[in-house]
Amino acid sequence: MSTIRLLLADDQRLFREGLRAVLSVQPDFEIVGEAGDGFEAMARAEELKPEVILMDLRMPRLGGVEATRRLRAALPASQVIVLTTFDDDEDVFDALRAGAAGYLLKDVSPEKLADAIRAAARGESFLQPSIAAKVVAEFNRLSQPRPTHSLPTLREPLSERECQVLRQLAEGRSNKEIASVLQLAEGTVKNHLSNIFGKLGVLDRTQAALRARELRLL
Repeated sequence: MSTIRLLLADDQRLFREGLRAVLSVQPDFEIVGEAGDGFEAMARAEELKPEVILMDLRMPRLGGVEATRRLRAALPASQVIVLTTFDDDEDVFDALRAGAAGYLLKDVSPEKLADAIRAAARGESFLQPSIAAKVVAEFNRLSQPRPTHSLPTLREPLSERECQVLRQLAEGRSNKEIASVLQLAEGTVKNHLSNIFGKLGVLDRTQAALRARELRLL
């Protein structure tokens, strides 16, 4: 069993200690470090190279959204899950646009948190149901008809196969499920996703789905 290395970023020491106690019982998790603000999270992440970072939003010196944006640019292999008490639309979409692979509230169950961490480590997104509902609502808003002249375009269009993969992604399917539906190898799906992300100018699956809706590719 491979171990998932975790970094905990939250300005409340007591919460970090509780989180450490909850997650340490999972045999495939290793908590390699903690941080009390965004700048410390960046420094610790660059030093420790964790697979997953649990990131609070409201922290001193540098908040979670900006820390997520900088970390995703500097360490694309490290996935960020926002773990916060705030579920305002602005917070949700700012975090997802910054590259967060997941968005969870602090009342999430330990089981769901563990599931989210494992999903993020696989390169997948995980949203709490109430947060997912906000994303769906935003999809619907972006899919409303708009004047053709206002639609942004891609410099390099997606291939037919990439469009098929993108549609499966937008329906929430994992790489394994996409491979099964389209009768492809998982490695081929990963390559298509990498190309899709590059053409859309995004960093992860959630951003890709949002961008595709904006471009009316779905």
